[in-house]
Amino acid sequence: MIHLASPFVLGVRGMAAAARLGIPAVAVYQTDLAGYARTYMGAGEAAAWRRIRSVHSAADRTLAPSSAARSDLEEHGVPRVRLWPRGVDTVRFRPEHRDEALRRELAPNGEPIVGYVGRLAPEKHVELLSGACALPGVRVVVVGDGPSRPQLTEALPGAVFLGRRTGEDLARIFASLDLFVHTGPFETFCQTVQEAMASGVPVVAPAVGGPLDLVDHGRTGLLVPPFDAAAVQEAVRALAADPARRAVYGAAARATVEGRTWAAMGDQLLTHYDDVLAARKTAVAA
Repeated sequence: MIHLASPFVLGVRGMAAAARLGIPAVAVYQTDLAGYARTYMGAGEAAAWRRIRSVHSAADRTLAPSSAARSDLEEHGVPRVRLWPRGVDTVRFRPEHRDEALRRELAPNGEPIVGYVGRLAPEKHVELLSGACALPGVRVVVVGDGPSRPQLTEALPGAVFLGRRTGEDLARIFASLDLFVHTGPFETFCQTVQEAMASGVPVVAPAVGGPLDLVDHGRTGLLVPPFDAAAVQEAVRALAADPARRAVYGAAARATVEGRTWAAMGDQLLTHYDDVLAARKTAVAA
């Protein structure tokens, strides 16, 4: 079996080798290249989908990380698509890592802390947090780095930029948030949403792509229309003003992801391998 984690550069050669050697291949779809083409070039979506279709059609099975990604692939003619979500480290990311000293440092006046974690790049549309920054009594914290950081420091006045953080430090920050907001509309999954949920933190995210599978609107967080800064601001305002609601959402979020460990997702992946190998064996026998 050849597992192609993101078959667009080296992975294309891996797919060709698999075909030449008669070895079955599983290809994982991870990045919304069509969305990136639209963001960075203002065109090229059709070409991106042709590339995706060409590569993934050669695989015995394509694994999509979310229901939305699976639908996109199928609608664009990619065959043999199955769902394989991502796991989350429920030991590293957990509510018990909440750090009151860190909270006092980030919000000296006890303000609710609203956080974003991720790459600071145009496709993430972190500037949609500008309305949240304008809310009185709310502290916005941005974790991550990338080419958009200089512009975002101007677009998000009053926000605290912590730079890139990893490991236990990142887990401590996640658990110390009162609300997590993700703004990117091109997520095939959105791992940081799961990490926030594992940390017992309610989530606001766009109602598109991967977050549709992750956020149960009105139970673990709120889904808002993509690209809508006013909707983000209103969702943050509502939850920042309601600590009891945040606590209920956060507890439900943690409970929702407790079974989504990497071990469980690894078992699902092994099942996909078994299915592909069995199908190949049947085809050869026939």
